[in-house]
Amino acid sequence: MIKYSLICEKEHAFEGWFSTGQDFDQQNRRNLVNCPLCNSSNITKTLMAPSISTSKTKLQPSEQIKNEPTSSKSGVANSPAPENFQELVEKVRELRSNILENSKNVGSRFPDEARKIHYGEVEKHSIYGQASAQDFKELVDEGVNILPIPTLPEDNN
Repeated sequence: MIKYSLICEKEHAFEGWFSTGQDFDQQNRRNLVNCPLCNSSNITKTLMAPSISTSKTKLQPSEQIKNEPTSSKSGVANSPAPENFQELVEKVRELRSNILENSKNVGSRFPDEARKIHYGEVEKHSIYGQASAQDFKELVDEGVNILPIPTLPEDNN
């Protein structure tokens, strides 16, 4: 299964689980993927956060099944609420800090710089910057491995 971070034309963000990337593309072309908030079928993939597991946070197989999200008919995941929200926010804060400390900010040049790295035109190195939803979609379609810098609750204030 592949989990995609998705967004509708009204900028409602949600997740979808699909068997393959082609399954998402086919379902989306047939307007079978809908926003759970407004029911829009104008859906695009967005930047996705990495799934990071450490020895402290690794779940046993039985816990993974118990906590695995359920999916609706449209492939939208209904994720369980975190039991300790503050702990989760702190882990995201640490991840974000690590990304920013170990990557170069290329600003609005991000799509071009990511392509240069992907196609071997420059030495591989970690970068971050800004990309429009269209730029993101094009990069993903080209097979460029990109992830968003995780957002934190204070980023939305």
